[in-house]
Amino acid sequence: MGDSGWRVHVDPTRCIGAGICASYAPAHFVLVDGLSRPVAERIDPADAVLDAAESCPMEAIVVSDAADGSRVAPES
Repeated sequence: MGDSGWRVHVDPTRCIGAGICASYAPAHFVLVDGLSRPVAERIDPADAVLDAAESCPMEAIVVSDAADGSRVAPES
């Protein structure tokens, strides 16, 4: 993948384990011990991941561009 694609991070101090991310993007998020975790830190761009990040009630999911680190979601 090189530097293309996205990086996905879930802040464990913000996550409340609502599970919305795993519902929107089950291929990208799992709940472990009641908290969300990305299946992989680096992914190919996927609309479902954007939906999950935008829908997180705690804004615990941050999606950034792997090449330059700019924020992709959630929108500020």
